[in-house]
Amino acid sequence: MRRVPVRRKPTTREASRRESTGLRTGRAARTGQYLALLAYLVFLAFPFVWLISTAFKPARELGSLHPTWIPEHPTLDNFRQAFDEQPLLQAAGNSLVAAVSAALIAVVIATPMAYAMARHRGRLATAATGWVVVSQAFPFVLVIIPLFLILKNLHLINTLWGLILVYVVWSLPFALWMLAGYVRAVPAELEEAAAVDGAGRVRTLVSVVAPLLAPGIVATALFAFITAWNEFFFALVLLKTPEKQTLPVVLTHFLGAEGVADLGPLAAAAFLATLPSLVLFAFIQRRITGGMTAGAVKH
Repeated sequence: MRRVPVRRKPTTREASRRESTGLRTGRAARTGQYLALLAYLVFLAFPFVWLISTAFKPARELGSLHPTWIPEHPTLDNFRQAFDEQPLLQAAGNSLVAAVSAALIAVVIATPMAYAMARHRGRLATAATGWVVVSQAFPFVLVIIPLFLILKNLHLINTLWGLILVYVVWSLPFALWMLAGYVRAVPAELEEAAAVDGAGRVRTLVSVVAPLLAPGIVATALFAFITAWNEFFFALVLLKTPEKQTLPVVLTHFLGAEGVADLGPLAAAAFLATLPSLVLFAFIQRRITGGMTAGAVKH
């Protein structure tokens, strides 16, 4: 007859040793995670810290062979020179018009489309979702030539409306993805109750779903705004005259013909151009994460 091995119950000393080993392993793993996170944060923060430091340094410190992190004699001369040399306010106004218009139009178009994607199951909705994901992998250079020809035929080259149209098309897939997640988080029972009261699809969307989507709509609009505000490639190709150029394009004017940068004014202008994106992203970063994961929660 085969004997079944009996597992020996560990003694108190052995159990204490195993618990101590497990605690040390867990503590070492957490320490490694914190160190990796700290290294990543330092890597991300380095360009911005260097930018701020450079923006406030006088010319003598910028040319020093022994650069310092903190300016010894901070100055605002770089900011004055940047505004004197380039039309930063006009460029910022163009960027503001393009970014705000693109964000508003993208949200108005994306809200009903995201509702349809989230609520209607089927092959068409699955194909649309897949296309939205795949379109995010398209590089800019792949679409710029067809876009240029289309805008040329529409007489929209070198116009802010042409640039706004491109920004709307480019930000629409991710806006759809975000808003669809928010729509899935809205209980379907509310729409069924509205249907029982006689509300149609459009009234249900406007009166019931849209108010609940308000945080997601605001987050999506701010994301589209940041995307358009920071965009450079399309603006460089589609806008030719200096009066129409946006802020990222004007920043390149601080580079000389031989590639020599006017470092102080460039850093000052880049610092001012970065502030709106940082403020808005600090405001919406939690809502963006919530929108991307909301669809994974089943109510």
